[in-house]
Amino acid sequence: MKRSVWLVLVLAFALIVAACGGDDDSTTTAADSGDTATTAADSGGDGDGDAVMQRGFRFVVVSHGQASDPFWSVAANGVNAAADDMGVQVEYQAPGTFDMVEMSEIIEAAVASQPDGLVVTIPDADALADAITAAVDAGIPVISMNSGSDDFADLGVLVHVGQTEYAAGLIAGQRFAAEGIGSAICINQEVGNTALDDRCQGFEDGIGVEVDVIPVDLADPTGTQETVNGALQANPVEGILTLGPTGAIPTLAALEESGNLGTVALATFDLGPEVLTAIDEGNMLFAIDQAQYLQGYLPIVLLTKYLETGALPLGSVERVILTGPQIVTSDVAADVLQYSEEGLR
Repeated sequence: MKRSVWLVLVLAFALIVAACGGDDDSTTTAADSGDTATTAADSGGDGDGDAVMQRGFRFVVVSHGQASDPFWSVAANGVNAAADDMGVQVEYQAPGTFDMVEMSEIIEAAVASQPDGLVVTIPDADALADAITAAVDAGIPVISMNSGSDDFADLGVLVHVGQTEYAAGLIAGQRFAAEGIGSAICINQEVGNTALDDRCQGFEDGIGVEVDVIPVDLADPTGTQETVNGALQANPVEGILTLGPTGAIPTLAALEESGNLGTVALATFDLGPEVLTAIDEGNMLFAIDQAQYLQGYLPIVLLTKYLETGALPLGSVERVILTGPQIVTSDVAADVLQYSEEGLR
């Protein structure tokens, strides 16, 4: 597979690593289902005699995504791996649903616990601003990941790790237009999440026609399938963009049920075994990968080295370290599938 420019950044971080010697009282990994997910990673080496130097740092990661979402389980894998590699303690937390009030409260509780560093997603800057700036005012270094590329700097966050969402949506729309697709809908599982809203807007601008946004509930795949079927019956289109596997998989089922699989073009953001298999079999055009494993991994490395050296790689003058977008098409989907099944993509 071709190596993208962003891999240079990843290799640089790998060299850094190589150079280095809850709300409901339940404790689970982020791959488990539940309400607020909390993971504590206190590794003492990999068991093969190569002990990892243990540092006394404790970080808290707060994301808006739920542990039941396969996307966020991969991000949590990155968090946990970085905690092991860096020899630090990390607590991973998330609200039970897409709930900015609860997420703000979780951040506030994290700040009150006085961690050495904080990692947050910023799906709604207005709703989370007070909680995040409270962390900054308390002298806690904060890094954002995944969502918030347009807002993090205004909140005093040091650097953002992720992709620029509008640009990623624009690329998706342009690829649809290049395929001759002249009408489409955008399936949004978290309307109000500015990152996802930006994807749909970029998609509309890229394809060059008005695109209806169809809200769905990520916790209700059967309802999502019915909603997509209803949307197609009410307004037949030539293409569909979904914003994650929780939207893509029910949409695939809807297209198959309605006899439109292979006729209506489908693409999605983010990966998963079902998505990659669909691409490999020709039932989906492409997926946009933002490498959420790295979005979880890199901030822990960055915070560790920041506390030890006072320095941070900034990625660009905008202080955004890009992990995507990367386009996964049928020529590479089978290769990427292995990494997805391992929880790395």
